[in-house]
Amino acid sequence: MKLFEPGRIGRLWLKNRIIMAPLWTRLPEPDEEGRVGQRYIDYCVARARGGVGLIITTQMRTSRKWEASVGEPAVSSLRCIAWLNDLAEAVHDYGTKLCVQLCPGFGRNQPPDPALPHGGTIAPSPIPNLRDPGIICRELAVEEVEQMVRDFEFSSRVISAAGIDAIELHAHLGYLIDEFMTPLWNKRTDKYGGDLAGRLRFPLELIEAVKRGAGKDFPISFRYGLSHYLPGGRDIEEGLEIARRLEAAGVSVLHIDAGCYDSPGWGQPPTTRPPGCLVPLAEMTKRAVSIPVIAVGKLGDPELAERVLQEGKADFIALGRPLLADPDWPQKVRQGNLEDIVPCTGCHEGCLKRLVDGKRISCAVNPACGQERELTISPAEREKTVLVVGGGPAGMEAARVAALRGHGVTLWEKGHTLGGNLISTAIPDFKYEYQHLLDYLITQVGKLGVTIEFGMEATLELVQRMNPDVAIIATGATPVTEPVKCSRCGICDTSKFEPAACYISRIKGLKSGLAKGAVITSVEALLARKEVGESVVVVGGGRVGCETALWLARKGKKVSVIVRHEAMRDMFWMNAADVADLLNDAGARVLTYRDVLEVTDKGVVIAGEPGDRSTLEADTVILALRLKSDSGLVEALQGKLPEVYAIGDCVAPRLVMDAVREGFRTARLI
Repeated sequence: MKLFEPGRIGRLWLKNRIIMAPLWTRLPEPDEEGRVGQRYIDYCVARARGGVGLIITTQMRTSRKWEASVGEPAVSSLRCIAWLNDLAEAVHDYGTKLCVQLCPGFGRNQPPDPALPHGGTIAPSPIPNLRDPGIICRELAVEEVEQMVRDFEFSSRVISAAGIDAIELHAHLGYLIDEFMTPLWNKRTDKYGGDLAGRLRFPLELIEAVKRGAGKDFPISFRYGLSHYLPGGRDIEEGLEIARRLEAAGVSVLHIDAGCYDSPGWGQPPTTRPPGCLVPLAEMTKRAVSIPVIAVGKLGDPELAERVLQEGKADFIALGRPLLADPDWPQKVRQGNLEDIVPCTGCHEGCLKRLVDGKRISCAVNPACGQERELTISPAEREKTVLVVGGGPAGMEAARVAALRGHGVTLWEKGHTLGGNLISTAIPDFKYEYQHLLDYLITQVGKLGVTIEFGMEATLELVQRMNPDVAIIATGATPVTEPVKCSRCGICDTSKFEPAACYISRIKGLKSGLAKGAVITSVEALLARKEVGESVVVVGGGRVGCETALWLARKGKKVSVIVRHEAMRDMFWMNAADVADLLNDAGARVLTYRDVLEVTDKGVVIAGEPGDRSTLEADTVILALRLKSDSGLVEALQGKLPEVYAIGDCVAPRLVMDAVREGFRTARLI
């Protein structure tokens, strides 16, 4: 395979053409240097052991003088040689090379501190801060820019002395270097602004600084977006001209990306983006220059990655989130074990969202990511009989891990197929990655010898008759279609985000609509259990409602979504923004801050502001409000067996990430 042919970047030879893309992690230690400690080394070693040819590190600062960083390492003193060398030697043991990504600052993307002048933010020009437009970033003086160049030279000298193999300049995502390159953010009239030559002066001086510090033939990667896909931002034509000028400046390889935080569907491609969505940009760049080009962006499908190389669209493949999901991706591809690859779902929930929330990096489908040492799966001290009730993602992950540890595992599923609510989740074509996850889990429990019994509706008596050492209950949840009693008010159910059942109880005509089949649940629509008409109203504008609406709109249905607050607030904002754009493109309407008052033979009566009432014609009304946990068996088993655990949606309806994490972490300890 082309993926496993040696490749060259400048003077540097790589054992294969698979590169780990740089990712923000929060794993470095939070001291004044933000040095990389054992946790980050373990994280990199796991990917080196898995077979990548080159690892590009998390971004590292060259100085802390300019911004208050968020825990990134800073290569700003000779003391850094020691910990950089520790990292380099750890990955070199596996024949993997190491590239340090350098970044002088976030610029307008920096989270502001309101207590500081200008929020403590800097930029090429006095432009609004991305996160708080009311704060205007401080314009850097020429002398400060020149000092940044000297900082780069010093950091490069340290990196070379530490035995690192290459340096990458982070000029992507609208960060500081990118801002200097782009007229949308660079309004300067001095030598660092104006025409393209002026706007490129700063990055070209940084390239020269790396050469002075690390050596004139030291391998340099330059990562930038060929286009921002943003009005006023970089277009492809200028992006290609930049590529030619970077080649002339002596850059060894171009790492081609797209977008920025203002166009997140490109800069951080979510679930809904197609595989290989950025490959055409790498291909254009490769035609414009003679130096190697790295392609990135949803390339976790090995056959696609191989095809990109075979067709000459790029010289190297960069994988970010796919290597979070499965550090052994290269090894499994080389061995032909494609069915064993843990697929990235593009959800951002386990990686970027956790980082935004102030947590360390992890992965929705690989809970050990970022805690490779602590969460190693080890053989059980005593083999036990384990009963898993429920064949959804939580149950299958628990069965998989328990079987890996040597336990005897039986899985009961009341239906006749595995998957639970993951089956309906994976139906839309833009959720193809969830189908890959479903296929992976089914394959693994089969290969590991888990005894699977279908048509088994577990009861207290049946479980007690089996008398397992451990019972793991993963009975999931079902859509709410009528009021449900709860402890909160004693009358009807409520939830943190939407009092769904209370809401249901107030909708006139809903019960008769359900009886006639004119009102159905999103699960029934997705699984084609009930017919969907040509005109559809979806009640509930969360993740499930909007994705169901998008799926139907793309089938040519006339779709409206009714939501009582802002739409998709249960989704990470980058994913939600892309779904919103796709809904608009598909012609679906999303009506926010509206209530459904009544379901009639003609459609749905809705209300917004007081006195604002209208009727939406609809053949079908789809309920996509919330799920109700199936927790009866858990409650019945308490005190009846030595070990009883509840995981997944039967605890509370949540995300696939929560189901997988609870299945993994529970089975790891029994």
